[in-house]
Amino acid sequence: MDRPEQTLSAVLDAGELLLTSGAEAARVEDTMRRLARAYGFVRADVLTITASMAVTVRTADDQVITQTRRILRRGTDMRCIEAVNELSRKVCVNPIPPEELHARLEAIRTAPDKLRCRLPLAYLITSGSFAVFFGGTWRDGIAAMLCSVLLYVIGVLGDRISLQPLVLTMVSSAAMCAAAALTVKTGMGQNLDYIIIGNIMLLIPGIPFVNSMRDIFVGDTITGLLSAFEAVLRALAIAAGCALVLMQTGGGAV
Repeated sequence: MDRPEQTLSAVLDAGELLLTSGAEAARVEDTMRRLARAYGFVRADVLTITASMAVTVRTADDQVITQTRRILRRGTDMRCIEAVNELSRKVCVNPIPPEELHARLEAIRTAPDKLRCRLPLAYLITSGSFAVFFGGTWRDGIAAMLCSVLLYVIGVLGDRISLQPLVLTMVSSAAMCAAAALTVKTGMGQNLDYIIIGNIMLLIPGIPFVNSMRDIFVGDTITGLLSAFEAVLRALAIAAGCALVLMQTGGGAV
């Protein structure tokens, strides 16, 4: 095999893109093992946790290579996960040069969203719908939708400056609660609790928590516990952000 180190690096690129896009550890490890076998490695041992990946492979001439990759930030991007899965299936059937695999993965990572309005529209619909679903009025739904715009803007700005996720969650929660209190104070909204609930649904780490349970069930106990603990920390950050504002406004009495 020519340039096994470069080949393994390309395999790690695929795993990193999956993990940073919100894929569960079992999917990441399985994809990397399949790609490694497709490129001729006789054995591949993969360890993936929330913040790191380590891969050790053995070549046909009994050469052992180990590479690691530090994971600093993770999010949720089903578009990337689907694209990488499709690419990996094609590569397993018909392997391509590692340079081309790296280029295609980079194209997936940097590909612009063709429907840029999709995410802000989802924010509006989700917040407004849940505010009404839990018992709020139509005015509460509109107020929740306005607050979700602030959440979206803060999320975009936080990603641009690489703000630490827990800090970003707390800041988003506090700003959203302040905006919700303002809508009630000005008469735009009626029920502060329903407006806040509608927007909290946007911040709850549902996918990371579900992935952590799946990792635990399939035997990746360490990864699952780390992911579950991270989800709990994010939930606490949401509560802390809301509490900081509500204590200043006197709770529901605004």
